[in-house]
Amino acid sequence: MMTCAPLQFLCLGLNYRTAPVAVRERFSVSKSHLRQALDELMKLEDVHECVLLSTCNRTEVYMWTAHPDRAVASVLAHFLGTEAGKGIDACFYRHEGTLALTHLARVAAGMDSMVIGETEIFGQLKEAYRVALEAGATGCAGNTTFQHIFSIGKKVRSSTHITSGPTSVGAAAVQLAQDILGDLAGSRVLVVGAGDIARSTAQSLRSRGAEHIFVANRSYDRAVELASRVGGRVIRFAEWVPYLEQIDIVIVSTASPVYVVNPAVLESVQQTRAGKPLFFIDLSVPRNVNPACATVQGIHVYDMDAMQAMADHTHSVRAAEIERAQQIISDWVEKNAELLLADRARRAALSAH
Repeated sequence: MMTCAPLQFLCLGLNYRTAPVAVRERFSVSKSHLRQALDELMKLEDVHECVLLSTCNRTEVYMWTAHPDRAVASVLAHFLGTEAGKGIDACFYRHEGTLALTHLARVAAGMDSMVIGETEIFGQLKEAYRVALEAGATGCAGNTTFQHIFSIGKKVRSSTHITSGPTSVGAAAVQLAQDILGDLAGSRVLVVGAGDIARSTAQSLRSRGAEHIFVANRSYDRAVELASRVGGRVIRFAEWVPYLEQIDIVIVSTASPVYVVNPAVLESVQQTRAGKPLFFIDLSVPRNVNPACATVQGIHVYDMDAMQAMADHTHSVRAAEIERAQQIISDWVEKNAELLLADRARRAALSAH
């Protein structure tokens, strides 16, 4: 939608800090539906440019509008739908101007992630921008902003040590697995899924010494590819449940919109395991492991909310690096805010100098 009025930049979203996984999964947008969701947002009144980012820990809309209040109201109403009036809108945050720019820079740098220094978010943000660009959802304002954002994201990572230690959800999951099982060398681990998080998890498992890795995925070819990378064994997706008899820990990360593991199945599995503990780490949003599975004797379930305690520890360890990274971002915002937040006419004049 074209406008002659100055455009203002703002962010509307929710993340792991403001909403538990049970709420986040309601607003999660899968990769396959990202373009459709973006098209729907662009049809809303007062949304002139936008980028939609949706990961396991956040769903955010970065938008440029001449009428912020009206744009936010229409986007929020679009997201909430039948959930409107149930208090869930309190989980959403709104940042404008320099605050929105600072927030976006922190996201790109991995500073706003559950695992500080997370490397996956940078690629997810680039993909979100690519989809928006191809959809024609970004123009002068969005394109200029994101080009600068990717630069500051890289600078923070290269100028600090925030990427030391676990730097992805997958790596954190493997750390949790190690905390549970101790030495992973003799453990039998099943990875269900073959997407980005599943891939980083499997690679982290191998680097931590796991020798018995099984991979199951709906796309058999992708499972074969991932298993070959980590020296693992492929299990056909329809056949992985019977293998639970010999598995110690299951890491689940698929794009399924429904549960792929339910209590009834595990009750029969546990009978064959003679009650031996079986651990599930569910990295999916929406969740793939029914929380009720934890009521089955010997079954232990950890979801994305359970990962936060580990993330909090990582934050404390990296406190000094976090402070350095934040200063780099603050200096960058102060230097670039006038250019990136100016209306289009002023932006063109500033760029010419």
